[in-house]
Amino acid sequence: MAISIRLNGEQCSLDEGTSVSGLLRSRMVEPVFVSVELNGVILKRENYGSTIIKAGDTVEFLYYMGGGSFSLGLAD
Repeated sequence: MAISIRLNGEQCSLDEGTSVSGLLRSRMVEPVFVSVELNGVILKRENYGSTIIKAGDTVEFLYYMGGGSFSLGLAD
């Protein structure tokens, strides 16, 4: 049976009983490159396999990007 969730701001459906790990695999997302927020709470990576997504849940994939400073070249 399919359930409806909100993933990264968009409605999506997935199989009932899908874990966070399963969702990441289905979207071809490597767990080491993303943090997952479920209903406003950031999950510990070690809990991805045991956390089952339920109908109506909101899931956000949070990608962190490194970088340096940015300058517009304007004088102070």
